Amino acid sequence: MIVLAGTIGAGKSSLTKMMADHLNSQAFYESIDDNEVLPLFYANPEQYAFLLQIYFLNKRFESIKQALVDDNNVLDRSIYEDSLLFHLNADLGRATETEVKVYDELLANMMEELPYAAKKKHPDLLVHIKVSFETMLERIQKRGRDYEQLTFDPSLYDYYKELNHRYDKWYDEYNESPKIQIDGDRHNFVDDPLAKEYVLRLIDEKIEEIRK
Repeated sequence: MIVLAGTIGAGKSSLTKMMADHLNSQAFYESIDDNEVLPLFYANPEQYAFLLQIYFLNKRFESIKQALVDDNNVLDRSIYEDSLLFHLNADLGRATETEVKVYDELLANMMEELPYAAKKKHPDLLVHIKVSFETMLERIQKRGRDYEQLTFDPSLYDYYKELNHRYDKWYDEYNESPKIQIDGDRHNFVDDPLAKEYVLRLIDEKIEEIRK
């Protein structure tokens, strides 16, 4: 099982599809377009941050169990990122201490149950797409979800900047599985076929290294 990681607009969904097609496997995507909580969160983050993260956590756990049915399946976000996202919201005053405590305990319990529910405790490979803050903003604007735009809420600028910054530390400290980092600024695999080919080759080489 391969999981992707990266900030908003990093290109996770695009690379997930590319990898699944390349490996002749199945792609599992984060629930975004059919997520009824996400627009509520962007409209009122203080009220809906906790609910949104519980929603994502539940969907993520379900996807992991489904993805492990066959080999080489790809998930477009790692469950290990959930804590980063929720604790950022908590630090911004969007969650209470009680909500943080409940969330942390729930996540810990779910991670303990993962080996029993999914027959595997960790992914085989984590692929982190690193992009600059400027690229992040460009991608968010390009994909055009109204509630993500700075014109919708200018305060999102600081939220996005801090989120992008925290991913660097998160990746450095991640040790749950083998990992590889892709420079999404240098290798624009979404628009450049040569960059796509290069990135897929890097991932193939990492998978081969893991199997050996």
